[in-house]
Amino acid sequence: MAFIAYMLATMAIVSRLFHPNGPNIERVLILATTAIAIHLSNDAQLFFKPDGINFSLANVISLVSLIITITISMVALRSKVNLLLPVIYGFAGIWQLARIFIPTTEFIPLAAEKIILVSHISLALIAYCILIIATLYAFQVSYINFKLKSKNLTAVVHLPPLMQVEKQLFTILAVGTMCLLLSEIVGLAFLEGFFAKQNIHKTVLSLVALCIYAIILIGHYLQGWRGHRVLALTITASAFLTLSYFGSRFVKEFLLS
Repeated sequence: MAFIAYMLATMAIVSRLFHPNGPNIERVLILATTAIAIHLSNDAQLFFKPDGINFSLANVISLVSLIITITISMVALRSKVNLLLPVIYGFAGIWQLARIFIPTTEFIPLAAEKIILVSHISLALIAYCILIIATLYAFQVSYINFKLKSKNLTAVVHLPPLMQVEKQLFTILAVGTMCLLLSEIVGLAFLEGFFAKQNIHKTVLSLVALCIYAIILIGHYLQGWRGHRVLALTITASAFLTLSYFGSRFVKEFLLS
């Protein structure tokens, strides 16, 4: 049901993406809200078990997509994010469908009383969601910039002004980088085994991503970086962060299960 609702929302916006009057956002958001409600119900049942919280990779990906979907949908109430909506709704819907066919993996509990670990994971997930949203914004900035340079104004008539989206991009990027920094500080200061052999690749990759995000912000505010350079670096940092969070777990839970 979530898959069907997400796909209907995706088709509702894609079918009128370049229409003179633009998409019917109210219809899109009604369909998306239905999908989100079902998605939320699904995740609640999958995450919360009598003996703890199941943080399996499939569940975490579903939660991340849910958070991103809710956030961008709320932004769509006030800003034009027509290019982002089909991407997030499409991915969320496809992942909901994929959950039907993904084999059941080993239960991975997370005891609720482990406050520091929960805080670290929560900050890491929030940072990841925000930074992926920033990456989507970077794509939107590049698209609008490309169309403006090619003088194809009809392609951007239903999109927000370039400077507005660019300002939002760096605000989101700054917030996400701060959350990631806090997550790393909590891990370094309070968690044992943060640099243990089994975790060293995760730590190093996430620190590399953090450094790249910081370089982007410093380059923008001090040197005026924007455009393709920011897009390329943002994609690179997000790739490192994704590998850090999901790389080894994907191999363990899917390829070796």
